[in-house]
Amino acid sequence: MIRLIASDIDGTLLHNGAAEIDPVIFEEIHRLKQKGILFCPASGRQYHSLRRLFAPAADELTYLCENGAVLFGPGNPGRLLGKTVMERERALALAHQIMDIPECEVLISGVNTSYLCPKKGDVVDHIRYFVGNNLAILPTVEDMPENIVKVSAYCPQGAVEVQPVLGPKWEDEFHHAIAGEAWLDFNLANKGTGLEQLCQALDVKPEEVMAFGDNFNDLPMLEAAGCPYIMDNAAPELREKFPNHCRRVEDVLRTL
Repeated sequence: MIRLIASDIDGTLLHNGAAEIDPVIFEEIHRLKQKGILFCPASGRQYHSLRRLFAPAADELTYLCENGAVLFGPGNPGRLLGKTVMERERALALAHQIMDIPECEVLISGVNTSYLCPKKGDVVDHIRYFVGNNLAILPTVEDMPENIVKVSAYCPQGAVEVQPVLGPKWEDEFHHAIAGEAWLDFNLANKGTGLEQLCQALDVKPEEVMAFGDNFNDLPMLEAAGCPYIMDNAAPELREKFPNHCRRVEDVLRTL
């Protein structure tokens, strides 16, 4: 029996550059809740951004945010169910290395606020209005006022170009994953560890979880779920790992 559904956002619920969730998803979320099945957006995005994206059903959801580093339960505001904090000095050292790359901006994440030391003014509007994050500006990264749960490189030219530069330097200390074309995320959690913590907090067994994803940062979550689905648009090596494929999440939800 499925009791929890965890779904990635970009490339999974949102396709071809779409910025809004299909209303059919909200209909399914409401219907599934009546059957005792919780829906969980699972994303590198911030809690504030996810609540805005899922506004018609925001109070009914549980949330796996910041690639598994921050977990919230249902409600307004939801109860913080867990967070995984990075060692501060090492996280700040990583932030400085990102800032040293001319074409990159650094985004430092707290539980529900993102912090920027912007090199260019347009990145502020992009994060605040397009990404939809609750945002604050820092004079320096050392002025970060709370625990750090994630450090991200925003690379408009493509995160795949920066990953070989930063990834090997930090792979012994932090998980890292490409999260969308322009983002390279570093933290101590991943979507798999986040899902495991969420299951413990909600008293849900892993075999009672259905999960949807399309990218390599979804792999730990899909491996941790009892019923994983890979999207048809995923890389061939990911599609080969999982027998369940789908084109749209809502097509599978309707079968429950």
